Amino acid sequence: MNNVTILGRLTRDFTNIATQSGGLTKNTIAINENYKGKESTQFINITAFGKTGDTLAKYVSKGQRVAVQGRLQSGSYEKDGRTVYTTEVIVDTFTFVEPKA
Repeated sequence: MNNVTILGRLTRDFTNIATQSGGLTKNTIAINENYKGKESTQFINITAFGKTGDTLAKYVSKGQRVAVQGRLQSGSYEKDGRTVYTTEVIVDTFTFVEPKA
């Protein structure tokens, strides 16, 4: 089973990328962690398609908290002769955690 739920703050406003099959929206969520008294921040890339992405882009902006649920997707690409590995959450559903300012 490939199911992920994360809660964090958006690091920037959404980027809309037009595709033939509909909207494609990308962003990054910052998640604060506290493990054995040490704080750290994880940055998780998210991607949403269609109406889900359009709604997120319209109603959520940089710094706001949002909860997203979806699946992990990994991939890779070549850059300057090196292989770069990626992991992102493909958003299926989301929950507004706080109102837009």
